[in-house]
Amino acid sequence: MKGLLTFFMVLCSTSSAFSQAAGQSTGATFSRPATLPALVPAPVSVKLGNGLITLAKSVVLIVAPGTDPESVALIRSILTSSGVETIGTARQLPAALDHLYLVIGQEEAPVVRAALARSAATADSHAEGYTLASVAMGSGALITLAGHDADGLYHGVQTFRQLMQHPGFPKLVLQDHPAMPIRGTIEGFYGAPWSMESRSKHLNFLASVKANTYVYSPKDDPYARDRWREAYPADILKELGKLVATARRHHINFVYAISPGPSVCFSDPADLRLLEQKFAALRVLGVHSFYVALDDIEYTKWNCVLDAKTFGPPSAEAAGIAQAKLLNAVQASLNAHDPAARPLIMVPTEYYDAKESPYKAALRKNLDPKIVVQWTGTDVVPPAIAIADAKAATKAFGQKTLLWDNYPVNDYAQTTGRLLLAPYARREAGLSAELTGILANPMNQEAPSRVAVTGVAAFGWNDKEYDADRTWNYAARVLAGGDEQATAALMTFFDTQHLAPTFGSQPWQPQAPRLKAMLDEVREAIALGDNETRHQAIKNLLRQAAEFTSAPDIIQSGTIDPAFAQQARPWLDAMRVWGRALQLTAAGLDAADRRNSAAAQRYFANAKQLAVEATAIQTIPKVTRFDGPIKIADGVLDKFVAEASTLIAVDAMETD
Repeated sequence: MKGLLTFFMVLCSTSSAFSQAAGQSTGATFSRPATLPALVPAPVSVKLGNGLITLAKSVVLIVAPGTDPESVALIRSILTSSGVETIGTARQLPAALDHLYLVIGQEEAPVVRAALARSAATADSHAEGYTLASVAMGSGALITLAGHDADGLYHGVQTFRQLMQHPGFPKLVLQDHPAMPIRGTIEGFYGAPWSMESRSKHLNFLASVKANTYVYSPKDDPYARDRWREAYPADILKELGKLVATARRHHINFVYAISPGPSVCFSDPADLRLLEQKFAALRVLGVHSFYVALDDIEYTKWNCVLDAKTFGPPSAEAAGIAQAKLLNAVQASLNAHDPAARPLIMVPTEYYDAKESPYKAALRKNLDPKIVVQWTGTDVVPPAIAIADAKAATKAFGQKTLLWDNYPVNDYAQTTGRLLLAPYARREAGLSAELTGILANPMNQEAPSRVAVTGVAAFGWNDKEYDADRTWNYAARVLAGGDEQATAALMTFFDTQHLAPTFGSQPWQPQAPRLKAMLDEVREAIALGDNETRHQAIKNLLRQAAEFTSAPDIIQSGTIDPAFAQQARPWLDAMRVWGRALQLTAAGLDAADRRNSAAAQRYFANAKQLAVEATAIQTIPKVTRFDGPIKIADGVLDKFVAEASTLIAVDAMETD
């Protein structure tokens, strides 16, 4: 059996195509064969050519007129960080190429069309789409990046970044575009909201996985919920303005959400004006997308007498009519005041199922069809989402819905003491035909949230080719900066946080499946194996326990994103103690196997004491909604440590 870290090791390459090819002439090919690159999200179409382009340290960059400046800046940054020393410029391609030429721009530009033609490639015609073509020509080479629009070009640059980490730049024609028009996150959790620094980093991360939407909706922002009628103080508006500018640079649509439901008077023109004023203040900052959240409220009572006079006695149906009236007025206001305004988004009070009801019927009948409706699936935290579920939601709400996916959010009681680090899974391929998009609700911990959100973005981009485990490994590799040892340590840690709870008693993803499989093999070897099999299993467990214990130190060594290590600190501290408990448990089994009763009993007792200490480690106060003891592979590791002393009889053994 391989060691635990080795068992979790994933293939990665840290050297760039440019550094691999330093000193070689442009246009030659490597001796190694061309291989299909591992890209996340998976592209729609890749035609792999024969051979790899050898790239030198000098590149000629041709930028089509009017090209998105952020894409150009990012391309230059990627080239420089990959070892390019000289970036020349030109306006047109020469007849014969004697250098590497890189052409970027939108597909309608003449120089881009010419480059695509010489590469035997056609432009992708979908919104946010792009084409990336690379070909060797004589003593030179040509790489073309053609965006259908500015967003598509920026997405293409993200793919170029990944290809630059491939060992040799492959000859290929890649066409790509998203399956869903809305992909990203909604900061909609309870508990401590993210800092502005974390939000800025998150926007950069979203761009790297080709997401395009971030909804600002922290439940604990008083000016967006409890005190929504009050204007933001100038200092907070200034910080929000910086965040909006960061989103714009990264081609992320910044959506401002407000939650007036607990106190709004739906029929009061004064409340409508206050909503308009709040949105107008954000519009000055550059926000053109707005959202009204009506979730987590009581809808069978009115907040004002005027609503009772206008809509009659409170009921679910009356609430749907009242909400539609206010939302339609907000949409009309957006249309009148902002030509660039995107459709209003709303989350209904019945967001958690697709069952027919008087409330949904009222919304379906009265809501402006331009307004986008969100929905969380078949439950607040659904165990799975199928195409049939989305079709039922379309029927119930009268339009395709935008999925609010409550994973990996950890703001409900069943998540106390947990990070949710399992892969994004159990969403049926083909959902893109029935949804307008997916927004994940992340954890209070921004950097650890990227593990699952990478999967959400990849699924939203290409749900039909989505591979949950491969994307999971990719997320670890990115956090580890491509370092193999650090990637393996992260995968070991992720496994201890694999459990994905629901609002009920049964999780929708199990805890520590890889660790459990390894420990079950040890149990089987002890119970059923011969002497040699038993000895070897215990020897392997000793090694694996040492690797498990070392994982937190590797994660905190500085190779891995410091924000991840900081936000996961109590979990890493607890894992380290649990690792020592596992080491002592393995030592106890080894002593028992050698019939050393006293040593075995001592090891087992010390292991159980460490387990008590590990269980006492608490979450960081006031970060998550519910504070409590840290959970590490609970139900798997703790169970093994507790029962290990019973696996080999020790009563009649020899002593030290």
